[in-house]
Amino acid sequence: MRRTHLPSLLALAALASCTGVPAPVAAPPPAAEIGRPTTVRQADVRAQLEALAADSMEGRATGSAGGMRAAVYLARRLEALGVQPAGDMAYFQLVPVAADRGRLRLLESLEALSELPAEQRRQAFNVIGMIPGSDPALRHEAVVVAAHYDHVGIGRAVDGDSIYNGADDDGSGSVAVLEVARALARGPAPKRTVLFFFATGEEVGMLGTRWYLRHPVVPLDSTVAGLMIEMIGRPDPLAGGPGRAWLTGYERSTVSQVLARAGVPIVPDPRPDQDFFNRSDNTPFALLGVPAHALSSFGLHADYHQPGDEVERIDWDHMTAVVQAAVDAARALADGPRPEWAPGGRPSAPR
Repeated sequence: MRRTHLPSLLALAALASCTGVPAPVAAPPPAAEIGRPTTVRQADVRAQLEALAADSMEGRATGSAGGMRAAVYLARRLEALGVQPAGDMAYFQLVPVAADRGRLRLLESLEALSELPAEQRRQAFNVIGMIPGSDPALRHEAVVVAAHYDHVGIGRAVDGDSIYNGADDDGSGSVAVLEVARALARGPAPKRTVLFFFATGEEVGMLGTRWYLRHPVVPLDSTVAGLMIEMIGRPDPLAGGPGRAWLTGYERSTVSQVLARAGVPIVPDPRPDQDFFNRSDNTPFALLGVPAHALSSFGLHADYHQPGDEVERIDWDHMTAVVQAAVDAARALADGPRPEWAPGGRPSAPR
């Protein structure tokens, strides 16, 4: 497993000075509970999403103070759950980002960040944790369970609200990854290594994922599957309603077969015309050969990228059920057969 260079002193100072981060919720379980089957608790789901989508996070824009607070919150949660750090500095992987004419761009190296004028530098971080695999023959392989934790920040006010909280997009997916980490940390150790990857910069060009793929924790030829969880806070009637979700690119690989055999209640993407397979952080993984898909229940609600994407509009029963499905899916991928692309299913980069 490889690591990139340590973050700059500037990045360390930014992390050390980060304030206003909600305290972690739900302490680790008593030792007597370790190893017992776990079910997702709605109270945990709700508390974590209310923290991530709070106004104090300021919409979690990439490279912002609110984005930094969200990264620190996620790292503290992983630590509280007993998940091993897998970043460059504990749970953090510095992503070198520059602001250029009002837009963010990914730099080629960490050194390039330090060479920029201070006003162009942005401190952006992926957050990564890991549970090592337990099977001697499979532990060198990894499954990535991921969500992007960034959103679009503060923008044009709508009905007096200028904070784009991103409760569904993608606070809901980020909470699901935390709950998968909780379940696998408490249950039997997975056969394969499982990486819990919280990406920054998805909303501005998948910057964090693109950086991770240049500097993966586990080599990509040993990364057997990616499960990205994206917008699961509200039910989609085309997926079957509450408690049901869909998988992008369902027919493209045997990931869907692995999940179906495990009884995971996930159906094919009911809106292939929206091309969701190519609109989330699974896409860069897939283009490099990793069978990677997004799990979602986004039903095209009108609060997409609007201030109305608030926790008050989350369907907690539905989200809790889909988080449990994500837990079961991650377990199936970690312990089951290695997924393969279906004939013609692997995407290729546009020419």
